[in-house]
Amino acid sequence: MAEKFIRIAAMVGALAVAIGAFGAHGLKPLLNEYQISIFEKGVQYQFYHAFALLAVGLLVGKNPNNKWLPRAGWFFLAGIIGFSGSLYLLACRDLLPFNVYWAGPVTPIGGLFFLSGWILLFASAKQ
Repeated sequence: MAEKFIRIAAMVGALAVAIGAFGAHGLKPLLNEYQISIFEKGVQYQFYHAFALLAVGLLVGKNPNNKWLPRAGWFFLAGIIGFSGSLYLLACRDLLPFNVYWAGPVTPIGGLFFLSGWILLFASAKQ
């Protein structure tokens, strides 16, 4: 399980670099300042939680029987997909050939996943 979370963290981190570079170089001329700030917020939170996933992987390696750590990791990943993913879609909504109205309510759900991951990480310290 430790190796799995370390690999996920590495992939999520690499994707954050790629998505951030794409936003800075490919999308900047196409989006207004507000849309760029939304996009950048998605990248920022993806990076933060890539490090959280890395911490989970390292901690699972030291505490393989801790049931809370993997749960925290999965919630962090769900938060990245829900929060950051929905922000990417919302920032680019004018460029997409389909409607992303549904992504607005997904953002706070992704935020709740992040919060849940941190609470589960807190709980893992007691076990």
